[in-house]
Amino acid sequence: MPETPALKLTGLTKSFPVARTMLGKVTAEVKAVRPVDLEVRQGETLGIVGESGCGKSSLARMLVGLSKPTSGTIEIEGKPLDVRDRRLSSQQIQYVFQDPLSSLNPRKTIRQIMEMPLKQLFGMDKQARAARIAEVFDSVNLRSEFLDRYPHEFSGGQAQRIGIARALLASPRIIVLDEPVSALDVSVQAQVLNLLAGLKDEYDLTYLFISHDLAVVEAVCDRVAVLYFGKVVEIGQAEDIFARPRHPYTRLLAQSAPVVGRPLAAPEARETELPDPLDPPTGCSFAARCPNVTECCRREEPALETQGGAQLAACFNPIAQG
Repeated sequence: MPETPALKLTGLTKSFPVARTMLGKVTAEVKAVRPVDLEVRQGETLGIVGESGCGKSSLARMLVGLSKPTSGTIEIEGKPLDVRDRRLSSQQIQYVFQDPLSSLNPRKTIRQIMEMPLKQLFGMDKQARAARIAEVFDSVNLRSEFLDRYPHEFSGGQAQRIGIARALLASPRIIVLDEPVSALDVSVQAQVLNLLAGLKDEYDLTYLFISHDLAVVEAVCDRVAVLYFGKVVEIGQAEDIFARPRHPYTRLLAQSAPVVGRPLAAPEARETELPDPLDPPTGCSFAARCPNVTECCRREEPALETQGGAQLAACFNPIAQG
C-alpha cells in the first residue's frame, strides 16, 4: 500500500473580493491561489518558491487556518483538516512566521506567550506547562532565564528560536516555515537552518519551507514546488529543479538569483511584471514573458505533467535537456 501523504491539497483556491455592489455582490476579485494539487510526503521538506505575489503566503495561511479556502480540500494524514477544532489542528500543523519579533506579543513575557496555548488548548496545570516549556526551550538551545524577558530584549536569531519553540509546543507533525531566515544575518541563518534540520530528525517533522532564497531552498529541501501567478508550474527534486529546469519560469528564477563571483545577467523574459490579477490572460499565464511561447500557449492553459523522471512542469514547450 502506498504511504499516506503527510499533507494533500486538492483543487485548493483562494480569491479576494476587490469590488462589491451596494447590496454586497462581488463584482471583481483577485485569484491569489488558483487550483493547486499537491502532496507532501511524510518526513520530507518541500520548498515553495516564486516571486512576490505568486501566492506563497496565501497558500501557507490557508494550511494553518489563518485564511479560509475559497474552494478545495486540505487533508493531513488522510483526514480533512478541521480548523474549528483548534486543539486537534494545532497538533497537526503549526506556522513559523517570517518576522519573529512582530509575531510575539510585546506586552507579554516569553513565559506568558508560551503558556497561553498550553493553558487554553490543552488545560495543562502549572507544573506540566513548566515541564513542556523547559523541554522545547532545551531543544532550541535557549536558556531558561529568557522566559521572564520581553520580546524586544532579544536579537532576531533568538526571537526566531522562540517562534520555533512556540510552534513545537503542541507537538505538531507538520510545520510551515514562511521565510524563516530571511530577516536574519547570514551567520545566524546557518545556525537556524542547522537547528531546523536537527529538530526535524528529533521530532520526525514534515516541513513546508517557503523562501525567496533559492540557495537556501536547494540546500535544505528534498523537493521544490515553483509557483507562478497562483499555480504550481514545476515540481521536482531540489537538486534537479534549478540545475535542469523544464519550465522557462524556473530557469528565469535560477538565472535571476545573485551568485558570488557571477555578474548579474539580463533576464531572458520579454516582460518583467506579473500579469494583471484583475485581468488575467487566457492560456498560459507566463506566455507574455516566455522566450519559448507559441500560439497554443496563448489559447490553452498547460497541465502539470511529467517531463521526464519525477519532474513535472506545466509547459507546452519545456526546456530540452541535453
